Amino acid sequence: MKIGITGATGHLGRLVVEKLKEKTASDNLIALVRDTQKAADLGIESRLFDYNKPETLTDSLKGVNHLLLISGNEIGQRQTQHENVIKAAKDAGVEWIVYTSLLHADTSSLVLANEHLLTEETLKLSGIAFTILRNGWYTENYTASIPAALQNGALIGSAAQGKISSAARVDYAEAAAVVLTSLDQQNKIYELAGDEAYTLTDLAAEVSNQTGKVIPYKNLSESDYAAALIGAGLPEALATAIASFDTGAANDDLYNNEKQLSALIGRPTTPLASVVKEALAG
Repeated sequence: MKIGITGATGHLGRLVVEKLKEKTASDNLIALVRDTQKAADLGIESRLFDYNKPETLTDSLKGVNHLLLISGNEIGQRQTQHENVIKAAKDAGVEWIVYTSLLHADTSSLVLANEHLLTEETLKLSGIAFTILRNGWYTENYTASIPAALQNGALIGSAAQGKISSAARVDYAEAAAVVLTSLDQQNKIYELAGDEAYTLTDLAAEVSNQTGKVIPYKNLSESDYAAALIGAGLPEALATAIASFDTGAANDDLYNNEKQLSALIGRPTTPLASVVKEALAG
């Protein structure tokens, strides 16, 4: 039984490979990547795999029984990229696709949601067995802001007091590994999120607690937050997207209290304090 992992050299993909190696033999795993040299340290077979080169994908999927399709990172391009992969998977005889989607993709106001939802529909119509992992936010998305918060003396955002049920990237990676190596997972949709919700005020308080510095949360309008990010050197499109994600958080698009993630991995999700500690140590 061969399991293919797309994006296997990315932040999530590497962790998934690590978790899969704990559950199945390395010989069963195939890294599907744009640069096989970057996959050399994974210790598994690697094959060239570029979402934007559909003519090459079918050959790369030959012999793959089960496929983890980790969503691409190019906003606006992903629907086409994912369709390329799904079509190639069907042509190659892949029996099952596990796809990393977005929390509440069918109701979320986040600009990311539509591409994920369209991919889900393509999967459902493909005739291939599927499982959809609707991943919530990575806690690392927010802890990445800690260095700037420490430098500027405040954590800024536009999430107001929206509740964020994020989890560590490794939690989602473990969930993917569990699903890929378990029976009776086909045609399920999981809403995956952290056990404990927090606000950005809570995050700022945790950073303050661990550093001994007073780091308040300063809430801005979406446009002012985007302008601040542009001022910090981010490209306008990315800054605008990040600010809109925070506004989605303000509307509780990143909140979920079902605890399906911890049930799936058989342990509590990684606490916010632990991810903050890791970020400060890094």
